Amino acid sequence: MDLLFLGTSSGTPTRTRNVSGLALLEEKGRGWYLIDCGEATQHQVLRTSLSLHALRAIFITHVHGDHCYGLPGLLASAAMSGRRELLHIVAPLGIDEWVETTLSLTHTHLTYPLQFHSVESLGKWRSPFLHVEAIRLSHRVPSYAYRFTEARPDVRLDIERLEAEGVTRGPLWGHLARGEEVVHDGRPLRGDDYLLPGRPPRCVVVGGDNDRPELLRESCRHAQVLVHEATYTRDLAEKGRSAHGHSSAQAVAEFAESAGVANLVLTHFSARYQNDPARSPSIEDLRTEAQASYKGRLFLAADLQRYHLDVSGCLQVLDSTTNR
Repeated sequence: MDLLFLGTSSGTPTRTRNVSGLALLEEKGRGWYLIDCGEATQHQVLRTSLSLHALRAIFITHVHGDHCYGLPGLLASAAMSGRRELLHIVAPLGIDEWVETTLSLTHTHLTYPLQFHSVESLGKWRSPFLHVEAIRLSHRVPSYAYRFTEARPDVRLDIERLEAEGVTRGPLWGHLARGEEVVHDGRPLRGDDYLLPGRPPRCVVVGGDNDRPELLRESCRHAQVLVHEATYTRDLAEKGRSAHGHSSAQAVAEFAESAGVANLVLTHFSARYQNDPARSPSIEDLRTEAQASYKGRLFLAADLQRYHLDVSGCLQVLDSTTNR
């Protein structure tokens, strides 16, 4: 399970950081999922090996422009490249109407179907690879986090249960082992109900804009990674910035430490923070503030930086970019 950051700036882009976008990649194959789609996200995708044909679903955390203005353009480009497969979009109410109006107004025809899911009534979204839950956060507009849990962590068939229910060994076992639904003696059987995990599933929580990290406490249980915005240092937040509904690096770090999260990735940095540590304020100010409160593995995301979460729950940087 990999994370590839497509944008790590808040509000407006900078010369080195685009606005919010994050790709979550499946362990095998080319399938991936997009969390937020700020303006120019499709340009960032072109700088990676990601294909819009392999995009399985898009998850929007909230309706502010730096998290969704890139959506119509990305959808149109996917059509122009010949995409045919259904694309799921999980988003707050209103996104569907906005996207459909934009496509209609610009006479944009998609070559593939869209299926919108309202995050307000989501419950749990499932694919063969991931189970996704939404968590309401605190921001100026309705904002959500998404918890991504590996669906089939080295699974094996529950043979004892199958035999106890009279499902004899045969082709049905193969279908169930692949997580498929079958019919036995007139009764439907779901593959997921007959699979036992070989290890704990990997789990990543990705938050939208949020000024109360503690709202994620229950969702961070058994999660190995928390990705959360750290728009400001504490001093700027206390000068009135907190009214904008964002978190400081210190607040997120204190929460992650208290929740026992092993890997913390900070992102969504105000454009005022410079990459050069010799200039003030700099990204290093956010790192220093977070390190004072958090003892786990801390990362400050950079655009086009890729991470791998291994089966032991350790997050590692895959590319040569510094962990900023």
